Parts: sequence; C-alpha cells; structure tokens
Amino acid sequence: MKSVLSILMLLIFNLASAQNKKHTNNDQLKSLNWDVIGTVKFELTDKNELLPIYGESITRFNNKMFDLQGYLIPIKNSPKQRKFLLATLPINQCYFCGQNGVPIMIMIEMESAITFTEKPIRVKGILKLTNDNATYQPPVSIINAKLII
Repeated sequence: MKSVLSILMLLIFNLASAQNKKHTNNDQLKSLNWDVIGTVKFELTDKNELLPIYGESITRFNNKMFDLQGYLIPIKNSPKQRKFLLATLPINQCYFCGQNGVPIMIMIEMESAITFTEKPIRVKGILKLTNDNATYQPPVSIINAKLII
C-alpha cells in the first residue's frame, strides 16, 4: 500500500510542477499494441479487490516479446530509471484535472537503467500478465526490457 501511495504522491508532485505546460491531445500515442493493452478489463470483487480480466487479444502475447512506444512516468525521483510506468500521454498532461483523462499505463522493468526523458521512448521485452489485485500491482508489465533506438 505504501508503494502505491508513493507512486501517487510522486505523480501528483510531478504533475503539479508541470502545470505550466500547455495541454494538447496531439501528444497522445496510439498504436495497435496500445490497443491490445487497452483490452484489459477489471472486476471489483466482494472483497473489494480489483482483478484484471484478460481477453484473447492480450493473452496470446503473455510471456512473449512485445514492443511499445510511450512516455516514461517515473516512480522514483532519480535521473536514471530502471523501473517505471509507460503511458500514452506525457507527464505534463494533467491526468487528474479533467483535460485528457487517465491514460493507459503499464509497468516497465528495464535490463539496465535509462536516463529520464520527456520525449517518447520505445521499449521491447517480455509481456507479463498478473492476476493479482490491480490496486497493489500493475496487471500488465514488460520485463527484461531494452530501449529500442
């Protein structure tokens, strides 16, 4: 729970510092691979758990190589990032102010740390799906990722 709160606090801090940038829908990244990620649905159980529901379009990629272009959303305050979120919108697009909504995001775990950038990056690694409570762990991640130049 502490890690989720830490991530939210970091996002809110970064978003507050980025408020002076102009909002634009032109920054939204779209691709067939993001469409696949977007097929994940969620079910709220009686125990108040948020469980992912995966369709065939995403399960066929589970444990296989998958590449994705997106914006790096840090979860730790550091110039080098090894574990971070990848989103369809840059961090300067205020996710919580009603301008553009909350974008699709997945967890990325790189083989080696990369330098933070506000520009889109492209990564390739193994797509992992988890059936754990999505409140505490991202349901979709790419592990052993490498930066594609």
